[in-house]
Amino acid sequence: MLPIYTATRYVVPLKEGGSLPAILETEGGGLFVTKFRGAGQGARALIAEIIVGGLAHALGLPVPEIALVAVDESFGRTERDPEIQDILKASLGVNVGLRYLPGAFNYDPVAAPDVDPDLAAAIVWFDAFVTNIDRTPRNPNLMLWEDRLWMIDHGAALYFHHNWDALDEARTRSPFASVSDHVLLPFASDMAMADAELTERITDDLLGDVLALVPDVLLMDAPSGVAPPFSTAAANRDAYLKYFRTRLEAPRLFADAAMQARDQRRGRPRVEQKYRR
Repeated sequence: MLPIYTATRYVVPLKEGGSLPAILETEGGGLFVTKFRGAGQGARALIAEIIVGGLAHALGLPVPEIALVAVDESFGRTERDPEIQDILKASLGVNVGLRYLPGAFNYDPVAAPDVDPDLAAAIVWFDAFVTNIDRTPRNPNLMLWEDRLWMIDHGAALYFHHNWDALDEARTRSPFASVSDHVLLPFASDMAMADAELTERITDDLLGDVLALVPDVLLMDAPSGVAPPFSTAAANRDAYLKYFRTRLEAPRLFADAAMQARDQRRGRPRVEQKYRR
């Protein structure tokens, strides 16, 4: 299970993000960059942070520690910004934080193009799998810290879950067109190898463990006056599991699109790939 810490001090807002995350100090946990369920896309963005971050961690990709951050009624009363006050009031209870990386700075593909090619390929494949649209040169959502590249901010991934009613097999299996804009695509090595290795590692057991990290209260959260998309948290988890299972079935159109985009970047003809699963 994810650790849960109680927020004790609102350190500073990070207003460059549309959901107004903030650095919070927590009791016993230190500093976390926290996203609030009362901001932006609400609980769905927090669910994406947990699922995508948890899955990346399980696959050995570099993501900061994820934790649940509890906000109580007394927290943030001294904050003068009325917009932030409203967000905090709407975010009582469970929120999601990523470990603050002190001294980290934004990745710039021009200033620091030296990226491990295999890691770049793995991240490109992973972002195509989870439909993460926020890894472009304009908005890389990558940090450099302690001589390593770190993946942050996955709230915009899994965008299908904002409209479960519209999800069908065609949408589930669809290629990820935005992969051609991925900031790490020019540095990626063999995409076919990344596809084979990562697909083999994403088992039902791994997916089940990651989905179990999401608190029921977030899965059942819905805007005021709107019914949750599923009758139980277990049914919601089952829906995510079915989505991921279907997306991993061969032929994986999202992986094929990533391979094609990489080959086009390098000016080489597309070679038909054989899928292992």
